[in-house]
Amino acid sequence: MARGSEAQAPEAAGGVNGITLDTGALIALERRRDRMIRALRAAREASLPITAPSPALTEWWRGRSDAREQVLAFLRIDPVDAALARTAGEALAAVAGATAIDAIVMASAARRGDVVYTSDVADLVRLQRHFPAVRVLST
Repeated sequence: MARGSEAQAPEAAGGVNGITLDTGALIALERRRDRMIRALRAAREASLPITAPSPALTEWWRGRSDAREQVLAFLRIDPVDAALARTAGEALAAVAGATAIDAIVMASAARRGDVVYTSDVADLVRLQRHFPAVRVLST
């Protein structure tokens, strides 16, 4: 399967320590999109941690709902500390047109060796120049 073309089980990505979700992936889970639900189940069966950086949570959260609470219940939230902010800032300097939240998502995944799930594959793939070890998969 081509990189970014379709959601897949995280273990199919090879050498993955966990999965990182961006805002689009959180929305896909909230809306119970089939491909994202399958990827989530596979990650949980493999006991892989499922993480979302705090800025992705900020973009996604629009108030409490049962669906959001269910998603939030299994997430690890990665706060933006100084090291993560610096790494993301360096990516912004290296990749013209990248956004801060996308850079934070990629930097967060890179520090754990995670694969990233996103609905915005093109923008995150551009950031792979700075984070070549991070695989980007579509929700």
